[in-house]
Amino acid sequence: MSTESNSQKNVPLLQVKNLHTSFYTDAGEVKAVNGISYNLDAGKVLGIVGESGSGKSVSAYSLMQILTDTGRVTEGEVLFKGENILKYNSKQMQSFRGSRISMIFQDPMTCLNPVFSVGSQLREAIRIHTDRNREETQARALEMLQLVGVNEPEKRLKQYPHELSGGMRQRVMIAMALACEPDILIADEPTTALDVTIQAQILELMQSLQKKLGMAIIMITHDLGVIADMCDEIIVMYAGKVCERGTADEIFYNPRHEYTKGLIRSIPRITEQHEKLVPIAGSPVDLLNLPKGCAFASRCDHAMKICLTQQPEEVQVNDSHIAACWNNVRQMMEEENRGGASK
Repeated sequence: MSTESNSQKNVPLLQVKNLHTSFYTDAGEVKAVNGISYNLDAGKVLGIVGESGSGKSVSAYSLMQILTDTGRVTEGEVLFKGENILKYNSKQMQSFRGSRISMIFQDPMTCLNPVFSVGSQLREAIRIHTDRNREETQARALEMLQLVGVNEPEKRLKQYPHELSGGMRQRVMIAMALACEPDILIADEPTTALDVTIQAQILELMQSLQKKLGMAIIMITHDLGVIADMCDEIIVMYAGKVCERGTADEIFYNPRHEYTKGLIRSIPRITEQHEKLVPIAGSPVDLLNLPKGCAFASRCDHAMKICLTQQPEEVQVNDSHIAACWNNVRQMMEEENRGGASK
């Protein structure tokens, strides 16, 4: 095999490089995503975690190029198999969506059109992105509802969204997203409006389909507990930036950013039923007026002077773990000083 084909084989399925996305409003420029970078390999599950306003959903909309009229990607690259999809025209992107990358949105009730039956909406998604005829489209729609565990699929195809339960509507959304067998599935808060039992069923379904179909998944959520057992890698976002990135074990058992530690402290634990949850103090940063230093400094109990004036450097904790926090730099310097003193 040639060197060129070998290098192409080693290219990640998706590469996001220094992505910036802004919204231009009457009040000014809202910098929603501020230079995030990550890779996603085929068949892997990536979790993106952060509170509302952290930029996690906007980063996904940027990949899909479905931003509102006021939104624009101002810098960076999004490489799919080495090709920058941000340079695609509208026709290329329409073909790319659904066939290569699909998305499950937060609320299936508002995403499904209430005046069309489930079957007509599912068939339309298949018809737009494939060359199947009418009979093949109908068969595929039925097959997809069966695949995602919808009971009585023939009956469901004729029903309208309001006639289905929340969990059933979410399964329909998953069926629509997977109908064209995409390489990447983006799930944006797929369990937000569901009760705990249905949440578990939906997550179990997504894990099962991921293994069966071999697709890569980007799971977006504000709840670390939702993705604890699901992700190969987790990115923690705050104020449009990646503040920490690592394997699930690294993030949960060795967090190195104060924001990540705060998120973990806010997860309820069965073993600590009588203890109060510890919330993260303060309010999210104003994206219209981002601070010079670390965006989390005003809410951090361990902030230093440098945190208020300079952006934190990314520190390589180990081969699979990166954190952007000045406390890591301080810790490394202290360890070096102790090591030098002991010699």
